[in-house]
Amino acid sequence: MPTSYEVVARVERPRPRRSLPRAAYLACVALVFLFMFTPLIFVIWVSLFENEIITFPPQGYTLRWFGNAWANAAFLNGFISSIEIGAFAMLAGLTLGIPASFALVRGRFPARGALAAFLLSPLIVPGIVAGTAIYIYFVEIELMTGVRMIATLPGFIVAHVALTIPWTVRLVSASLVGLDRAVEEAAMNLGARPFTTFRRITLPMIRPGVVAAGIFSFIVSFTDLEMSLFLIGPGRSTLPIAMLQYLEWKFDPTVAAVSVVQIAIIGVGLVVTDRFVKLSKVV
Repeated sequence: MPTSYEVVARVERPRPRRSLPRAAYLACVALVFLFMFTPLIFVIWVSLFENEIITFPPQGYTLRWFGNAWANAAFLNGFISSIEIGAFAMLAGLTLGIPASFALVRGRFPARGALAAFLLSPLIVPGIVAGTAIYIYFVEIELMTGVRMIATLPGFIVAHVALTIPWTVRLVSASLVGLDRAVEEAAMNLGARPFTTFRRITLPMIRPGVVAAGIFSFIVSFTDLEMSLFLIGPGRSTLPIAMLQYLEWKFDPTVAAVSVVQIAIIGVGLVVTDRFVKLSKVV
């Protein structure tokens, strides 16, 4: 007969840990990261190749392709155009998206759900479909009024605002939902006017969401390809389209160098955005 001490010791003996499920989980995570980062690693590697024709293994390594990309007029003009379009589209998206976010979060009206679906609809409409629709719309405007919108900076901005508004609404709305309205009510009870309350209290409290919305909107505009394909013309293109056109005629590490610069800009923007608002909560 076992003693009471032996029975207690047998019951309290720790069970062996199951290491197999944890090992399978870590293996899956490693495969996901490998799948995601392998193309980036290869693009960075190819941008350093010495040989003009991409072959493996490379003959050596150099940084001259980055200078070659900078000297290419198509890449330089496309980069400048993408910066301009992204900056203006970001500002316009914030101007329209912030009031819309307030209406959706704090408004109480029958069509609130329909308005939210309308503002977020560019996220689910394919870029090719949206680009075709905007192209036809701009052609109709030109036929009726004589105002040309295709291959112009205003035309690109108007089209890209449709890309920036949904992300502005999502990120600013996420900040508004977690905002404590007691501080605003206290300011108004002390005599502050609504605009003063917004400027001195509300806007500083939702500033992280506004900054994140601006950065993410710029990234979305800067990297757009599908919609911009329908709006290009002589003298006006974007960096992604310049890269696509370059690949039609030549395949060397120059386009990889341009991709590395674009990846760096996007990566920095996403890191800064995630610093203000956790993207996993809104994306």
